[in-house]
Amino acid sequence: MSASSPSPAVLLLDAAQIAALMPVADAIPVMSDMFAALAREQIHLPLRQIVRPPEALGAKGLLGMMPAFVGATAGGMPVYGAKVGTFFPGNSQLGKDPHQGCVLLMSGETGELLAVMNAAEITGIRTAGVTGLATRLLARHDATRLALIGAGHQAHWHLAALAAARPLQHVRVASRSLASAQAFVDLEQPNYGFRLEAAESVEAAVRDADIVVTVTNTTEPVLQAGWIAPGTHVNLIGSSTPRHREADTALMARAELFVDRRESTVNESGDYLAAAAEGRIGPEDLLAELGELVIGRHPGRTNAETVTLFKSLGMGAQDVALAAALYQRAMAAGAGSQVAI
Repeated sequence: MSASSPSPAVLLLDAAQIAALMPVADAIPVMSDMFAALAREQIHLPLRQIVRPPEALGAKGLLGMMPAFVGATAGGMPVYGAKVGTFFPGNSQLGKDPHQGCVLLMSGETGELLAVMNAAEITGIRTAGVTGLATRLLARHDATRLALIGAGHQAHWHLAALAAARPLQHVRVASRSLASAQAFVDLEQPNYGFRLEAAESVEAAVRDADIVVTVTNTTEPVLQAGWIAPGTHVNLIGSSTPRHREADTALMARAELFVDRRESTVNESGDYLAAAAEGRIGPEDLLAELGELVIGRHPGRTNAETVTLFKSLGMGAQDVALAAALYQRAMAAGAGSQVAI
């Protein structure tokens, strides 16, 4: 009997290596290709599985498993993959990212393990890349004023994504305190040619914004419909469970709604579920998935006065697609570490 051929060495990428290989602006076209493949049914995507132990056991967070199969699309290779990650809300107070874990990448041809990558960096980059894509597809072309609600870990990546999506001229940042918003502005201002300003409140930040993005961990709405001007594009990013929401019911009912995936939205989105429970919206109000916009199946924004809203929940295919692109870049550049397992 012939001996089995050895498995390939496994690529390891840490957060710094991922950031160097994949600037946020580069993630936007990667996410566009992924959503196009999803719309064309070239991706198999089960719903995420959540392990949420009772607090009585001393659990401080939850474990999520997000698997996907991504076919050979956009010149890429077929891959299996999964993000295995935790979400610990209290990490923000410790100066740590609430998202921790790893992304596993396996060959779609042999099933062999190809790579293990830092999940927090991939999550930040791919989430912001999706927001940048949604903004390119839905925001007015003359949109230049951004309101960024939240100054935590996701804010850094999202500022970069929105700067790549539209020619920003002015950004107002609102956070739990004016001090935290100002600290973010002081940190990020040297990286951009447009003006960043700390706002005293969410209302003050969004009143005259063309684009709004929320990256919070709130369970109560931080956005009210009456604050949003006609023609604004809103991205709801931070809430990803049925218990969390960032927009009030009136805003959900007023806006034209777009999502990353309908199945995820009607099962997992607190913003959608709360408004649906009040009888203000239903599945028919989810006008299109992002992939349907990418491939031209839906036109997106109908006019300059419409308020458009993109609800992002995240999905394993985003992590796997970005990991596959990172794997190809790392192998071409000789980046990362190779280990035998």
